[in-house]
Amino acid sequence: MELVSGRPQNTEGRLGKEIRTYDFLDSIGIHYERVDHKPAMTIEACEEVDKILGAVICKNLFLCNRQETDFYLLLMPGDKKFKTKDLSAQINSSRLSFAKPEYMEQFLDITPGSASILGLMNDRDNRVQLLIDEDVLKGEYIGCHPCINTSSLRISTKDMTEKIIPELKHNPKLVRLP
Repeated sequence: MELVSGRPQNTEGRLGKEIRTYDFLDSIGIHYERVDHKPAMTIEACEEVDKILGAVICKNLFLCNRQETDFYLLLMPGDKKFKTKDLSAQINSSRLSFAKPEYMEQFLDITPGSASILGLMNDRDNRVQLLIDEDVLKGEYIGCHPCINTSSLRISTKDMTEKIIPELKHNPKLVRLP
């Protein structure tokens, strides 16, 4: 695994949603670095990637309420444990659970294991509320997938908050998880 600047030179074998992610970042002038790797399905698998990126890869949890009418993408540090009760009160939604994979594909065009804030570029109807644990914003860089879990990106936290999130048109709600 090697850290390289920008999009891949050769896009053969890469999915359209990954290429659209690079197109999006390039179109708004975001500098990013990339590392390609085997599928990272767990936080443990991401730890090796973290070392190369020099950024903490966020846990990206796709959640919904009991009625499956409200959907949330929660970004939190990978070393924190998620407990629904810690989040529910902050967003006035009881009975949170993990949303079904088909909703993730429908709204974000991503599959489980590839959840990423960058998937919000595909949520044109704003069905998904962005939630960010405040600790995610404390580092210099944020690590995330380009809508596929075989690559990871390092993006400055400043670019994420000042350029990418406004361009995604999803106003984040900051939360505090223990």
